[in-house]
Amino acid sequence: MARLDKILRLGDPKLYKISAPVNKTDLDSLKPVIDDLHHTLMEFKAKYHAGRAIAAPQLGVMKRLIYMYITEPVILINPELFDFSEERLELWDDCMCFPQLLVKVQRHKQCKLKFFNLDWKEEIWELEGDLSELLQHEVDHLNGVLAVQRAINDKSFAWR
Repeated sequence: MARLDKILRLGDPKLYKISAPVNKTDLDSLKPVIDDLHHTLMEFKAKYHAGRAIAAPQLGVMKRLIYMYITEPVILINPELFDFSEERLELWDDCMCFPQLLVKVQRHKQCKLKFFNLDWKEEIWELEGDLSELLQHEVDHLNGVLAVQRAINDKSFAWR
């Protein structure tokens, strides 16, 4: 499971940096990154029985790229969240960068997501519940924000 060693761990300074946008001309050079994201996510799922998505910065690639696999692979390029609901969810969040730690956070119950797919076509999704909180978590990675920074209070931490 050598790919899991590529995941940056909590405290790595790269995790707190804002990722650069992907340009259409970057797509060919990102194919190995997408492959790496896929295999890392699959290895993480096999080991921890968790994991639905991974952001490129988690592997040290500072580009605005998310790989998600729930029922099929989805590549999200330059994702932007908007139109957040006032209603929020409170949940125990986990992260590949600190796989044994849970953090209690609040996320918006609903929001919208705009992104480019691999064909460089813009898509807009309406997100709710689990998918809304998941993609808020992943977009946070692109903005250099970790779940530990969103903890509700100083008692919002638990070991898995």
